[in-house]
Amino acid sequence: MAYALQPVLPDIQKVPIQPVDCVKRSWAAIKDQYWLFLGVTLVGVLVGGAVPVVLMGPMMCGIYLCYLQKLGGVEVEFATLFQGFDHFKDSLLATLIMVGSSLVFILPVVGVYVAGLFVAIPMMAEENPGGGLLFVLVIVAFYLVLIAVGLLLGLFFLFTFPLIVDRRLSAWDAVKTSARAAWSNLGGLVALMLLTALMSFAGLLACYVGVFLVMPISFGAFAVAYRKLFPAEVPAT
Repeated sequence: MAYALQPVLPDIQKVPIQPVDCVKRSWAAIKDQYWLFLGVTLVGVLVGGAVPVVLMGPMMCGIYLCYLQKLGGVEVEFATLFQGFDHFKDSLLATLIMVGSSLVFILPVVGVYVAGLFVAIPMMAEENPGGGLLFVLVIVAFYLVLIAVGLLLGLFFLFTFPLIVDRRLSAWDAVKTSARAAWSNLGGLVALMLLTALMSFAGLLACYVGVFLVMPISFGAFAVAYRKLFPAEVPAT
């Protein structure tokens, strides 16, 4: 009787993630094909955003496949982006897991926000001076908590799609492994995420166009961090 082999999950390593070094290594890797990677990231994000739940997973897989090939010294072709559809099922399931997990954390925040408004709005109608202040505080707190939750969830799911294309993990195994890797290297990854967010904000100041120009470098920085945590496998001889 034959038994299906269980997938071997990658070991989780705790390594120093140096944000500035990741950005530098990203630029060094892609600078000779920068415009191609600009096209890859721009088209990938736009196509994925057209039908987010269905197409974002394959597009993210394709984007990271391009970066991992480049980090491995392979000349990248634009068509590689669409090889992410080779992992359509697992990338779709991973996206659904992410959406479901996000709702679990975000819906209670929305509930507290609505409850706060139900308290603040009647106070404003009664011309209570504290009503206006409470209204502003509820809105500000809601958006701050929403941003924090979004960033943390994004951090834990950060390596899901690279693990699917690089290690051929199932959706659930990729999500679990990504979360474990993020937790083990939380400080460095938070710093890297903040640095890339700062780069995007600086891009916003350049008439918004700069956001797209720094996007290939930001994706590359996360690919560099991924490769530090999950070194390339050596082919069996």
